[in-house]
Amino acid sequence: MQATKINSRDLSQRVLDTLERLRAERDIWLSTSHPEHGPHQLPLWFLWDGQELWMCTRADSVTARNVQAEPRVRLGLPDTSDVVLLQGVAECYPGRDVPEEAADAFTDKFRWDPRTEEAPYLYVRVTPRTVRAWRGVAELCGRVVMRDGQWLG
Repeated sequence: MQATKINSRDLSQRVLDTLERLRAERDIWLSTSHPEHGPHQLPLWFLWDGQELWMCTRADSVTARNVQAEPRVRLGLPDTSDVVLLQGVAECYPGRDVPEEAADAFTDKFRWDPRTEEAPYLYVRVTPRTVRAWRGVAELCGRVVMRDGQWLG
């Protein structure tokens, strides 16, 4: 097996590539934690609105309970050769309280409207505070592309 050489991208290109992935991807791994029960991770559909990520989960789920107990979360896009990891703070919105623009955009993207389900759903909005992006060892140095909520490139 031969290793493939990966050319290192500059910071501005990493930011552009990260933003494109956030716009294009459907799934993200959401990691939450409960003070007594520990970590919990699962994939969810997500919508990137240009500033925040929106996800949806049943209101009675472990994820919903964890986010309400501890709003600090981590997220990761599902590609280990093009890593994008985010950290942020989550806010919860019952279906009746979610901003209409966000709920409609989520529905448009997935052709599914959680507000119409019989069981109650909770929208989870995450505002990223830190984003790391890298492709291979060549990009480990300088992998932070957002710090304190501000894009660096």
